[in-house]
Amino acid sequence: MKELTESQRLSATLKIMEAVDEWGLTGDQIIAVMALPEEQRTRHLQKFRDDTPFPDLEQTNIRMASLLGIVDALRTSYPRNLKMGARWMNMPHRRFQQRTPIRAMLEDGGDGVIAVLSELDCVYAWELSGSTRS
Repeated sequence: MKELTESQRLSATLKIMEAVDEWGLTGDQIIAVMALPEEQRTRHLQKFRDDTPFPDLEQTNIRMASLLGIVDALRTSYPRNLKMGARWMNMPHRRFQQRTPIRAMLEDGGDGVIAVLSELDCVYAWELSGSTRS
């Protein structure tokens, strides 16, 4: 993820927190999906909804970038019904062995987050594959 200003980090954090709340994630699930430090307490997650950006840690930054991609891809996929994104995230999917995308992210960690992003964003999947234009 490119270097972000404090303001940009806060904006990204707020956008992600809004999405994970819409998806119905619990506090422990948010901590896991965001790769927040183990000492992070669920009762402190409210600060990320209010006025504190996620910590500037390598794994958390990677997850921020990926989750922002997922949020944007869902918005693009369902532009007329934003609630469909949350529904899609909570429906079993054959590409995730009949697990929901949320379950895939929780059980598979970073690989699961990348798998969900790849499923939603074909351009990202194309770049990830190393394919090039001829």
